[in-house]
Amino acid sequence: MTSTSPIPPTDEPWPEAANHPPPEPSASVRVEPLFPPVELPPVGPKGPASWAGRLRSLPARAWRGRPDDPSWARPALLALLAATAVLYLWNISVSGWANSFYSAAVQAGTQSWKAFFYGSSDAANFITVDKPPMFLWPMELSARIFGLGSWSLLAPQALMAVATVATVYATVRRRFSVLGGLVAGAAMALTPVAALMFRFNNPDALLVLLLTLAAYGLVRATETASSRWMVFVGVMFGFAFLSKTLAAFLILPAFAVIHLVVAPTGLWRRVRQVLLGGLALVVSAGWWVAIVELTPASSRPYIGGSQDNSFLSVALGYNGLGRLTGDETGSVGGAGGGGRSGGGGATGHWGSTGITRLFGSDIGGQIAWLIPAALILLLVGLWATRRYPRTDSARTAFLVWGSWLVCTGVVFSYMSGIFHQYYTVALSPAVAALVGMGADGLWRARGRLPYAALLAGVVAVTAVWSYVLLGRSSSFVPWLRWAVLAGGLAVAAALLLAGRLTGRVAAVVGLAGLAAAFGGPTAYALDTVSTAHTGSIVTAGPRVAGGNGFGRGGFPGGAFPGGQRGGRSGGQNGGFQGGSRGALPGGGFPGGMQGLPPGGFGGQNGQNGQGGAGSWRDAGRGGFPGGMGGGGMGGLLNGAKVSSELAAMLKQNAGSYTWVAAAVGSQNQASYQLATGEPVMALGGFNGTDPSLSLAGFQQYVKEGKIHYFIGSGEGGGGGMGMGTGSRFGSGTDSAANSERNGGFMRGGSNSESAQIASWVAAHYTAKTVGGATVYDLTAPTTG
Repeated sequence: MTSTSPIPPTDEPWPEAANHPPPEPSASVRVEPLFPPVELPPVGPKGPASWAGRLRSLPARAWRGRPDDPSWARPALLALLAATAVLYLWNISVSGWANSFYSAAVQAGTQSWKAFFYGSSDAANFITVDKPPMFLWPMELSARIFGLGSWSLLAPQALMAVATVATVYATVRRRFSVLGGLVAGAAMALTPVAALMFRFNNPDALLVLLLTLAAYGLVRATETASSRWMVFVGVMFGFAFLSKTLAAFLILPAFAVIHLVVAPTGLWRRVRQVLLGGLALVVSAGWWVAIVELTPASSRPYIGGSQDNSFLSVALGYNGLGRLTGDETGSVGGAGGGGRSGGGGATGHWGSTGITRLFGSDIGGQIAWLIPAALILLLVGLWATRRYPRTDSARTAFLVWGSWLVCTGVVFSYMSGIFHQYYTVALSPAVAALVGMGADGLWRARGRLPYAALLAGVVAVTAVWSYVLLGRSSSFVPWLRWAVLAGGLAVAAALLLAGRLTGRVAAVVGLAGLAAAFGGPTAYALDTVSTAHTGSIVTAGPRVAGGNGFGRGGFPGGAFPGGQRGGRSGGQNGGFQGGSRGALPGGGFPGGMQGLPPGGFGGQNGQNGQGGAGSWRDAGRGGFPGGMGGGGMGGLLNGAKVSSELAAMLKQNAGSYTWVAAAVGSQNQASYQLATGEPVMALGGFNGTDPSLSLAGFQQYVKEGKIHYFIGSGEGGGGGMGMGTGSRFGSGTDSAANSERNGGFMRGGSNSESAQIASWVAAHYTAKTVGGATVYDLTAPTTG
């Protein structure tokens, strides 16, 4: 079978293109196309009858590769995959529980199949995490087989990195050379944010793998107008939805349009195939959604992240359109926008939006190293294939990966809702593939001066941009940015003479160019894998100038949203809406918190408007100044520190209770649950604001003897944001009242169920301090 495009041979500078030449610009002067047409890769037998034979030949095919591969191709690929596995698995336990919020859910899934199915935070199935559960399932199966621990939790994520690199290679190799595939795979493996998230237990690792598989399926589907491969694409998108809801659909419309335009068949068959893929998506994602929505609420856990116990609300609101518009009821900061910023964007709760967002101080070092090169090479690829037939597979490949990069990049640049730096891992396969494909074409055409100049320009731009990014962390390997800059510019100059470079000299120049392009991200990736990353917000690489203040992760733009110290208000400077004048960096909390002085939030005395001990400079070392609960930001960003004394107390007579304790907020709950191995109730879910249980319902559980302890705040626990009982932010109902009066961090306040429960416990039970935590024994009410 032939096509107007797949794979150039690797042992010739240019393949023969006599069968299907693209239109020539001139009849008298024949110009060799940049991406000449070639034969489609061979396709094996189809149908169930062929499965046994294909399985028997799988080891040989895996080692040898395709028949037209040079002898070194498959060993090189296997070496790349082995190196990726070593890089991502090395020292993987350094991050411990990583994001304890999800680690607790994995623990619950190893103890209860019901918790496994729903994604519950605890084995007693009180509340789920705020995502669908598919991303938890590989980790839970691993923990069931090998036992629960950091390695069994994170190793599946690392193996997903290997699978993603292999899929990027395979997709690029469908049309381009082995060299292009290897460059793309290496670029994927060495992306700093990929080295972060494929060693972490958030949903992003599985999301990226599934979307990369969808891109591979689309390339296959558009080669031969295959209905089977379109079904595969739909299933991958469906599974991706069950990993991170609407984040899976950022590239879905573009993929559908691409197949409608380029598939080599009639229009109505193309339409039917897209509809068939859509049906596969609905079935592969809808079965779980239907079960959850049709199951009575009394027979399943509360849906975390929702305000009405509905998964559809989470998928379409809190984890869906709300991320784009900023209208995220129950989320951190609540609804609301922000002021304007430069570059045509805005400054919101989660940093400045606009076309330069991905290149800013917090995000540039995560993903942007090769984005300029990828964009240039995308334009080169589309221009070079502009006169090719509609069904040309080279142009299709550029459309697939280019649409991925542009669509996702634009959404990330302008979304007003919750945005974390690590979200940008979703861009990494597209950036890597475009770099591999474009570099492959230009390297083959380097004998012609215009293409040599283009390649030299790409290398020079990448080297200069790497110099800028490395300069943001000037104390990190300070010589590297100069080496990258000098090496890249030297290679660019040499490429202008590329027509005279042959054999080993050309190979040396090419390797030097790759070293200059990959030097910066490789250094950041190595720093990332050697550093522990824990909590809800994490970043790759070293600290950068103008970066965040919460350890290795945090809010964009500074220690708190907005990042500008002493700003007039959060609405103007990117902090939380209505922030106090000069109180918080870049603004403050919703509603103002007008009594807060500069440099403090509530210290040892715990009174609102009384700075006390601690300042915002302490934010990176355990949360809010003066404490304010357990982990970072009162247990919102990081879990609590659980003493051995408290863990031992919670485990006493644990079998007599459904939950050994209750705590406000899932990060705090997760810490106690992981420390004890027993179910702990997470009141209010992740933010502490979900109406998951009323005061009357909590009182009934206490009356029935189902909950042993309530954990308030202190060094070992957190009462949630502005709702903690006895916290150093405030005391008892005063804290809740102040939170409500001033808008509250999560707009929870005294009217929230969690705050009411905390106040009721403080009024009816005796507090005692155990291992630095404030604990109430719910089996021993106070008298009178």
